[in-house]
Amino acid sequence: MIVLDGIYYAAALTGAGFLVWWLAGPWFAAPLWILSLFCLYFFRDPERAIPAGPVAVSPADGKVVAVKSEGPALSRVSVFLNIFDVHVNRSPIGGVIGDVKYQPGAFHVANREVCSTGNEQNVVTVEGEDTTVVFKQIAGLIARRIVFHKKTGERVATGERVGLIKFGSRVDVLLGPEWEIVVRPGERVAAGSSVIARRRGQECLHGA
Repeated sequence: MIVLDGIYYAAALTGAGFLVWWLAGPWFAAPLWILSLFCLYFFRDPERAIPAGPVAVSPADGKVVAVKSEGPALSRVSVFLNIFDVHVNRSPIGGVIGDVKYQPGAFHVANREVCSTGNEQNVVTVEGEDTTVVFKQIAGLIARRIVFHKKTGERVATGERVGLIKFGSRVDVLLGPEWEIVVRPGERVAAGSSVIARRRGQECLHGA
């Protein structure tokens, strides 16, 4: 699958390439066609196998750049997306969208720690069963548009597509003490299919 935005961009670049070809020749049109192919690649949206059970999945493809405590009751998992990663975002848990809050900010390089609080971002709260998880779609140096398709009050499933961030970016996930983080900095994760945390004390209940 390809996100519709990518098809629009690719079509516009292809059309511009043909115009340049007609005006100046094929060599001048080639960069536009290469960019068109890259847009189709960048906006790819592969299907994912969503794990079952009391787990939180990564909302984004990329590299885990931080696993940190955010005060006594929260843990943060930060995932950096480079320009070659899939940029479709998915819900880390199933539940109801409790809040969606846009926060204006800067456009620092997305793998820097300051991005978690200083960059432009979309803060999404998902209210699950006896738990609430917050994730942030954070713009980076190149990314200048955050897309979120859901509205407050809508129900989402674990791993369901909810939006995307165009070009290099970052996603932070905030989890409460009821979650055990199972990823470490340096690991690669895939949106919807990589488990980043498990509910404490519920493994046996789920397997019963």
